[in-house]
Amino acid sequence: MSDVDEADKNIAIWKMKNLIKELEAARGNGTSMISLIIPPRDQISRVTKMLEDEFETTSKMKSRVNRQYVLGAITSAQQRLMRYNKVPPNGLVIYTGTILTDDGKKEKKVTKDFEPFKPIKDSLYLCDNKFHTEAVSELLESDDMFGFIIMDVNGTLFGTLSGNTREVVHKFTEDLPMKHGRGKQSGFPFAAFHMEKRHKYVRKTAELATQLYINPATGQSNLKS
Repeated sequence: MSDVDEADKNIAIWKMKNLIKELEAARGNGTSMISLIIPPRDQISRVTKMLEDEFETTSKMKSRVNRQYVLGAITSAQQRLMRYNKVPPNGLVIYTGTILTDDGKKEKKVTKDFEPFKPIKDSLYLCDNKFHTEAVSELLESDDMFGFIIMDVNGTLFGTLSGNTREVVHKFTEDLPMKHGRGKQSGFPFAAFHMEKRHKYVRKTAELATQLYINPATGQSNLKS
């Protein structure tokens, strides 16, 4: 990543942090606030149809005041969605609804739509008295990927960790003999046998770790960051 790209990314992260802080502080009456998250491979047409169905269902709500709030929020989401011919490469996030001002005495309408700075995996549609920013907040977690190895007498597991996402890369089982043999296996011969098995097990684990985590061409880690 070039210095310019890195700077642009840092600016995008800074803007998103401030936006999330603003959204998390907002509160509304009833279920007047809509959180809509559309992942990259979704279709605008599907979400448009979903909002139309939600509008029809909401029209039958008994509470007139809450019905008006939700219908207004759905309409705002529909209007904002019309600006997009397709879902952006990183997905689309829309927050809209009627919120209370800081003193809690007045109301104001707010609509925020944006493409995250990196792909968002979640799909979400919620009406509530607050905006749900959990999925967007997760994008701010570290991109760094770490490799980890769990090894015991029964086998070894190789994995990666990035943020809250863990993935098993490879695993294999092992059957190491007990440290102390029984009967004819006891004594020095068995101890030597045990040490040899242990040495082979450790060497196998080290060789696999090199294959899984190190780029042979560069000798550097192949974990993405």
